[in-house]
Amino acid sequence: MGHFARPRNGGFTLVELVVVVMILGILASIAAPRLLSTSDTACDNGLRQSLTVIRDAIDSYAAAHDGLPGADGDQATFKADLKPYLRGSSFPVCPVGEALNDSIRMQTGTGSIASGVGATDATHSWAYKFQTGEFHVNSTETSSDAVTTYDQF
Repeated sequence: MGHFARPRNGGFTLVELVVVVMILGILASIAAPRLLSTSDTACDNGLRQSLTVIRDAIDSYAAAHDGLPGADGDQATFKADLKPYLRGSSFPVCPVGEALNDSIRMQTGTGSIASGVGATDATHSWAYKFQTGEFHVNSTETSSDAVTTYDQF
């Protein structure tokens, strides 16, 4: 006598699918904030690296020419003066702040650069005081650590 086996469909039940979706949702809710904060930290580290490269180029120019770059207060002169000391064909773009470009606010005077930072943050990403050689981010937004502002980098 023959055995009559009931054919089994290879699909999943609705309950199994709901459980899997719930588990994936829980994992995503745990992982997403960690991934997002990692990208903010990476952006901050990239900014620090850009600042180091530009500040080193300013120091190298000053040592070679016995004066600071952009001494006439013109942004184009500053960029042209530093071009031989920077890699690549263009001036570094600031990855943070409102402007997100390579424009530099040229400031005059011998006082601290802090008083002028942020005044033109919608149009200029960098701030440079050409009498003292100070170079900063032209933004007072808070970095990924939620304490330090970008102009303090």
